[in-house]
Amino acid sequence: MNGGNWDNGAYAGLFCLNVNNAPSNANSNIGARLAMDTLARSGVATAAPTAPYPSGPLSCPALPGEHEQGAAGRMLAASALFERITAWENILAAWHDARRGKRGSEEVRRLELDIEANLISLHEHLLRGTWQPGNPRRFWVRDPKWREITAPPFADRIVHHAIVRVIEPLFERRFIADSYACRKGRGTHAAVMRTQAFLRRAKRRWGGGAYVVKCDVKSYFASIQHDILMRQIERVVECQRTLALLRRVFGGYGFDGVGLPVGALTSQLAANILLDALDHRIKDDWGVREYVRYMDDFILIAPDRETARAWLDAIGDELAALGLRLNPNSGYWPLKRGVDFCGYRIWTTHIRPRQRAIRAWKRRLHALSVKWRMGAVSLARCRAAVMSMLAVMRWANASKTTAALLDRFILTKETRYAI
Repeated sequence: MNGGNWDNGAYAGLFCLNVNNAPSNANSNIGARLAMDTLARSGVATAAPTAPYPSGPLSCPALPGEHEQGAAGRMLAASALFERITAWENILAAWHDARRGKRGSEEVRRLELDIEANLISLHEHLLRGTWQPGNPRRFWVRDPKWREITAPPFADRIVHHAIVRVIEPLFERRFIADSYACRKGRGTHAAVMRTQAFLRRAKRRWGGGAYVVKCDVKSYFASIQHDILMRQIERVVECQRTLALLRRVFGGYGFDGVGLPVGALTSQLAANILLDALDHRIKDDWGVREYVRYMDDFILIAPDRETARAWLDAIGDELAALGLRLNPNSGYWPLKRGVDFCGYRIWTTHIRPRQRAIRAWKRRLHALSVKWRMGAVSLARCRAAVMSMLAVMRWANASKTTAALLDRFILTKETRYAI
C-alpha cells in the first residue's frame, strides 16, 4: 500500500510502505527510509503484499524462479528464496513464532516497547546484508548430563524463525519418515512407539537371534563442521544470499567454523540436515528397514551378531566422513535385552520409564513439596508438575510407579506456612 507519513491516519503504520517515494524524499515515513538504496527498494516491492501468508510449515508457497532438478526431483531454490525469507509478512510471522510462550520474558518486553521500529530496523538490515548475530546468553542445564546452552538474543531468534519457516519445507520433503527430532508430529513418544514396533517386527522376522545396534554421536552440536554442513545445504539451496545469511548465523555466537549453539532453532534444523546423509545411506543403500533416529541417537536392528558388528564399524566410517565421531558407549546386544531410547526402556512386550527418570521425578516432587510448605510455590505450579509427570508415565507400563510417586507427594493446608 502506498501512503503518507507516520501521522497520516489510515495510511500510517506497519503495513503502509511508500515504495513510490524518491530516494531524495527524506521525510519520516517507512517508505522513505527503505527507498534509500536500490536493494532495499527491490526488497520492499516483494516484501509488501496485501495479505500475509498463514502461519505454519507451508506458509510460504513456491514463487516463480524455483525449479526442480534431477531424477529425485530435488528442489533448488533460486534467488526468490531470499526474498521470501525477508518478506515483511514472513518477518511478522517469525516474530509471533519467536515470542510464543515467552511473552513474559524481560527481553521480549523490552524489544516490544517499540516493536515497529525494531522490526523495521531488523528488516532493513536483512535486506541490505548488514545484519549480524548479537551477543548470546550462556547457561548450563542438567538433562540428565550437564549441557551448555547458548541462547541467541530475541531479535536474532526472529531471524532464525524467518529462515526456518522458508527453508525447512525444502528439506522436510527429503527427510526419512523415521527421523523424529524437532519435526512436527514426530516427537519423543512417536519415536518410542516406532522403536517398539520395529523390535516386534524384528523378533517375528529373526526370532531370538536379532541384535540391537544403538549409537550416538560424541558431542554432536559442538563437533559440526560448518563447511561440511554447508555442502549438504548447497545440495538443495542455490540462492547465494540465503547461503551467506546461513553462514553468518552458523558463524555467530562464538562458533567459528566448528560447532553450533544448542539453543538456536537453526541449529536444530542444521543438525537434522547433516545426519540426513547418514539416514539415507542406512535406509537406501544398506536397506535397513528397522532404523530410528532422534537427533544424534539412533537405533538399528540387525538379523545377527556379525551383521550388527559390521554395521557399527561402517557407521563409524560414515560419521568420520561427516567430521563426526561415535560415542564410545555405542554398541550392540541381543534384542531380548531391550533398549534405552528417548527416556524409556523398551522391550517387545512393554515399556518402562528409565530409573534415572524416576529418580529425577522423585527429586523434583520432593523439592516442590518443600517449597509448598515454605509458601514459595503455588498450587497451580504443583498441579502442572504432576500433570507433566503423568504425561510422561502414560506412555509406559508404569501404573505402580506412578501411584508410588503420587503417594509420596502430599500437599495439605496444615503443612503450609508463609515465610
